[in-house]
Amino acid sequence: MILTTPDERKALLERSRSIAVVGASPKAERPSYDVFTYLRARGYDAVPINPAVAEVEHVAAYPTIAAYAAAHGAPDIVDVFRKPEDLLPVVDDAIAAGARAIWFQLGVVNPEAIAKADAAGLDVVVDLCMKTEHRALLS
Repeated sequence: MILTTPDERKALLERSRSIAVVGASPKAERPSYDVFTYLRARGYDAVPINPAVAEVEHVAAYPTIAAYAAAHGAPDIVDVFRKPEDLLPVVDDAIAAGARAIWFQLGVVNPEAIAKADAAGLDVVVDLCMKTEHRALLS
């Protein structure tokens, strides 16, 4: 289901603990780093999904959502920092890993990927920053 209301997004954030951050970067100037560290500071079990790095802020990175799920179980949310044209494999990985929700960050919009995630039964948030939403809804 595509979550369009603040109440739906708030409920998702409240019931979730584990967040796989696809594209999390160890570079402090990147938005993915900022959101990743914000989520960890707020008590979420945020884990980087990035095959190009070993860790982000001393948290081991996983190359795929499936690799993370094999070690820890399905994430509650997959938070995505990728180019829109790269989203379909991320959605496939999230579905295969048993993720419950996928959050496409601000500017990360691909109608085909959104429809596929929705059709698979995931809760879907589109074109919103998780950090900004968390601050607005839960602070």
